[in-house]
Amino acid sequence: MALPEKLILVCQSFRLGKEPKGICHKQTDGLLQYIEEGILDRGLDVQVATTGCLKQCEKGPVLVIQPDNLWFKGVNSEEAIDAILDGIESGTPAAEYLLS
Repeated sequence: MALPEKLILVCQSFRLGKEPKGICHKQTDGLLQYIEEGILDRGLDVQVATTGCLKQCEKGPVLVIQPDNLWFKGVNSEEAIDAILDGIESGTPAAEYLLS
């Protein structure tokens, strides 16, 4: 199996030896499936993985695209996901969600 072109990391707020904290895991219910379906529908060569806490809770939910090292904030809606996936397709990141 070939390696994917990109990897989307989705914060799920887990911290070592503890329950989830922060907001990422609370505001992304159902969005992981929406991301997966969007990737398949668009034919993108992208893998999705969940992560522990990315320590950006005040700006969450947070999503990161690698290897581009693009960090996105406030990713809590289908609209946000669509904008980010559109950016992957066009090569222009969704500026309104970029974390700087």
